[in-house]
Amino acid sequence: MATNTFSSTSFELRSSLLQRSLENLPRRFRVLGCRSKQFSSTECKLAKSYQVSNGHVSASVPRNQNVADFLGIRQEQEIIQKPVQRLRIFSGTANPLLSQEVACYMGLDLGKIKIKRFADGEVYVQLEESVRGCDVFLVQPTCPPVNENLAELLIMIDACRRASARSITAVIPYFGYARADRKTQGRESIAAKLVANLITKAGASRVLACDIHSGQSLGYFDIPIDHVLGEPVILDYLASKMISANDLVVVSPDVGGVARARGFAKKLSDAPLAIVDKRRHGHNVSEVMNLIGDVKGKVAVMVDDMIDTAGTIANAAALLHQEGASAVYACCTHAVFSPPAIERLSSGLFQEVIITNTIPVAERNYFPQLTVLSVANLLGEAIWRVHDDASVSSMFK
Repeated sequence: MATNTFSSTSFELRSSLLQRSLENLPRRFRVLGCRSKQFSSTECKLAKSYQVSNGHVSASVPRNQNVADFLGIRQEQEIIQKPVQRLRIFSGTANPLLSQEVACYMGLDLGKIKIKRFADGEVYVQLEESVRGCDVFLVQPTCPPVNENLAELLIMIDACRRASARSITAVIPYFGYARADRKTQGRESIAAKLVANLITKAGASRVLACDIHSGQSLGYFDIPIDHVLGEPVILDYLASKMISANDLVVVSPDVGGVARARGFAKKLSDAPLAIVDKRRHGHNVSEVMNLIGDVKGKVAVMVDDMIDTAGTIANAAALLHQEGASAVYACCTHAVFSPPAIERLSSGLFQEVIITNTIPVAERNYFPQLTVLSVANLLGEAIWRVHDDASVSSMFK
């Protein structure tokens, strides 16, 4: 006849089953249960939950009740604090407005950091909040003054490494020294590789850069690097201009930018392509030779990754007007604007000069034809994807 009392055998079986159930719980439940003062009451609940039927021990979970509730862990689960936010964004002094826009897009606050200069120019960095175990993103373009901002970035990375950050991503909207990416003459340095080594040795675990000057520079890093393109922002703006596809031509200001211009033209209603052939006599000195392609009566959109002294793009615009272009637009991601760039760009050669805010533009350098677009949303989305281990390249497909 069946009995409602536990035999010694069934009691041992029950104890064994209870032990296995506890071992199979998530780690946070086991640890909290062991440390909780209410652990004895939890054991009572477990014992009462078991029913005896025909001499067998059973532990069926009632419908619409999860295992944690059934095992009496609700009290312990409720006192578990939510994980501390593991994402931190800090801004250097190079472009704080862009950093703030990125943080706003992500719905976060910028981390508290103290950056100052000693009397002799040395940089001092101190994090004013804990980053232990966090994924830290440091937003700092290496724009002019390049060496100052680069040193600041390296010291910020070092401060985060010494503060036990889990990962450190250097978000570099503008990567300086990218033009020194190869040897064209004897006894030249390849500064792009040197800077990549400095960032790696400082302690960065990843780099997030925007429109690096040349593709081979991506291979100079011995750590993962994610490359964000600024062209979607510019393309969206040009689409709002409602320029007819039949009246449009995309122009590369030099042979080296043909691949960039071709990709841009394909996304801009598959517009035709023209190329300006130039011959450079020295750094920041260029001479336009001739034009490959037809621009007569068309709106020419010149695309480049940066505008420094604007010599190349101004000479190309003059040639396009000579060849019969009805209007010339200049588009670039990085507005370095070294003198005399402003005078050349505001001389009337351009219908509009479209740039992004990877580099801050001083108020004195604004002119009527200048349009500044923000890449904060692009960088913010890329940061989220890096933090979530998602694809960054899929943003541009």
